[in-house]
Amino acid sequence: MTERQNERHEWLGSIAERYNLDLSTEKPASTDAGFRSYFRVADRDGKTYIVMDAPTDHEDVRPFICVTSLFEKAKLTVPHIYEQSVEKGFLLLTDLGEKTYLNVLNEDNARELMGKAIDALVQWQSISEPGVLPEYDRALLTRELNLFPEWYISKHRGKTLDERQSALLKVCFERILQNNLAQAKVFVHRDYMPRNLMPMASGGPGILDYQDAVYGPVSYDIASLLRDAFISWNETFVIDMTIRYWEKARSAGIPVPEDFGIFWKDVEWMGLQRHLKILGIFARLNYRDGKEKYLADTPRFINYVRQTAHRYDELKALLFLIDQIEDCVPKYGYTF
Repeated sequence: MTERQNERHEWLGSIAERYNLDLSTEKPASTDAGFRSYFRVADRDGKTYIVMDAPTDHEDVRPFICVTSLFEKAKLTVPHIYEQSVEKGFLLLTDLGEKTYLNVLNEDNARELMGKAIDALVQWQSISEPGVLPEYDRALLTRELNLFPEWYISKHRGKTLDERQSALLKVCFERILQNNLAQAKVFVHRDYMPRNLMPMASGGPGILDYQDAVYGPVSYDIASLLRDAFISWNETFVIDMTIRYWEKARSAGIPVPEDFGIFWKDVEWMGLQRHLKILGIFARLNYRDGKEKYLADTPRFINYVRQTAHRYDELKALLFLIDQIEDCVPKYGYTF
C-alpha cells in the first residue's frame, strides 16, 4: 500500500462513523486527465459516495469547492461536498452514478439530452458576474495556444517550424485571440462536454470536472459541448443545437450577439482555440504523463481545425501549415 493510499484510508477512517461507511467497499471509480483519482465507497445501508483524491503537490481542491458553490447557487446538479480536507486533498462527494452522456448518447436521445445540457448551460451562465472566477485573459489563452507548437508540432510530429512558418502561425494565433477577446464574458465551465455530463432521473444533467472554471468568452462552453474530444456530430445537428442555445441565451439576457451569423463565427473561432490547445494537451499527456489513450483522438481535432480554417480566408495560412505538419499536399492557398 502506498503512502498516499494510507493517507486516504486514514482520512476516511476519521469520518467513517459519521457516515456509517464500510471502508472495505472502497474501489476505484475513475481517473481523469489530471492527477486526481476517484474512489467509490458505500455505507452499511448500501448508499455510495465518491472520494476525490487530489495529491496536494499537483492539485488544489479549493477551486473545485468554490465552483461547486456557484453551480449550487445556479440550482444545478453537481456533487455535493459532505466532507473536505483542503490540506490533504480529499473530498467526500455525492455519487451521481456511473454513466456519463458519452456512455448513453445515441441517435434517438441526442436531441433531448443535448437540449438539457444547453438548458443547464444557460442556467449556469445566467449567474455570471466579474471578479468571482479567474479571468480567461490574453495571457491564459495564449499559453494554451502555445501548447500546440510545443507539444503537438515539436514533440509529437517531430517538426521544427522555420522562420516563415513561425511567422504564419503567430499571425493566425493573433487573429484567433482578437476574436476570442472581443466576445462578451460569462462563467465558463471550460470542459463542458458529454464525458463530464451525467444523465439524471431528476431531469437536467449532473455536471462534473469544473474546477478549472473561469470568466471568459461566451461562446466557449457551447463550442466545447458540440465539438467534443470523443464524439463528433454532423454539421446540421451542430448548427441546429447552436441556434437553440443562442435563442435561449438571448431570452435569458446572456450577452450573445444579436446576429446569429456573428455568433456562429465566434463559436467556430473559439472552438479553434480549444482544438489547438487540446492537440497540445493530448500530446503532453502522452509524452509527459504516460497517458497514451488520448493521442488516438488527435485526428478528430486536426479535422476540426481543418474544417474551420477552410471556411475563413483569414485562416487559410493555418490550413497551409496543418497540411505541412501532417505531411499532406497543400490543397489551399493562404492570404493575410
